[in-house]
Amino acid sequence: MYELLSYVVRGKVRLKVLKILRRPKTPTEIAQTLKIHRPSVSRAIIALKKKGLIVCLTPKEKKGRLYVVSELGQRVLRMLEEEDDET
Repeated sequence: MYELLSYVVRGKVRLKVLKILRRPKTPTEIAQTLKIHRPSVSRAIIALKKKGLIVCLTPKEKKGRLYVVSELGQRVLRMLEEEDDET
């Protein structure tokens, strides 16, 4: 689990994307909200999805796919919050 935590915090975009996906969003919405280029968001989504930290709610859609944090991703976020509370 700590490997996943380390993986997330090493990438600033990955961390921001994971945090914002507590509610379902499209890559375009994420990019607009975080003011990050869409290709950077797409790379973060691919990486987080490979690690099982997020899931696609609409995988059959070609455009406007919705992503949200998985249960595993929620556990990683809780660990991050616990670390923040300790400091």
